[in-house]
Amino acid sequence: MHNKVILHVPHSSPVIPSFEGFVVDTHSLTNEVLKLTDWYTDDLFYSEKDEMIKAEFSRVFCDSERFTNDAEEVMYQYGMGVLYELCDDGRMMREVTPELKAKLLNGYYLKHHSNLNAAVNQQLNSFGKALIIDCHSYPSKPLNRDLDKQPNRPDFNIGTDSYHTPQHLIDLSIAYFKNAGYTLGVNYPYKGALVPMEHYKKNNQVQSIMLEINRALYLNEPSNIRSDNYNEIKKVTANFIKTMKATL
Repeated sequence: MHNKVILHVPHSSPVIPSFEGFVVDTHSLTNEVLKLTDWYTDDLFYSEKDEMIKAEFSRVFCDSERFTNDAEEVMYQYGMGVLYELCDDGRMMREVTPELKAKLLNGYYLKHHSNLNAAVNQQLNSFGKALIIDCHSYPSKPLNRDLDKQPNRPDFNIGTDSYHTPQHLIDLSIAYFKNAGYTLGVNYPYKGALVPMEHYKKNNQVQSIMLEINRALYLNEPSNIRSDNYNEIKKVTANFIKTMKATL
């Protein structure tokens, strides 16, 4: 048995399992899904030797990366809490009642996090350490609600956590992308790295780093059509995973 990297893929699915509460027209909803989905990250980050925990539902339906407590979630004020309520242009997208929130958290969010937590615990029990790579992509131009509006976004971005991301992973990432000939933002334009709440700020043997890919590298934006560079970016991503895994 060998250590496995846990590849957490929260935003690759375009599937909306239930339209309960949605008030926006179908065209607008489809456009939100197109704009917000981290297209093909389940394929770009795929590694047959590691473990992938993928959300099988769209972030527009339920965002597994958000805090469930709206008071703790900075994006809630922009209508992008754990259950999105506003479109990127500020229009009302969905009416969320306490009953609907409880239903979707129990039916989707908590099940997803249970799977992630089980994968982390299995690695801890077997090897005493677990490494999560949080797998994302982002549009080359900032969304209306993005906290960082700087226009010239890097090719890749790593997000870190002060407790769960060791400095050597940051240094390795910087060196890796420099050698590969790509620009890298560190906590820019997005920051943070997900850790299950059972271990969050409690167990530093659970390590986490986020990797985000600029969609201009692999898509013909603003569509979700793969560009000619897709396979090259998949190789770059695969080698990044191997580089991180070598630290285990």
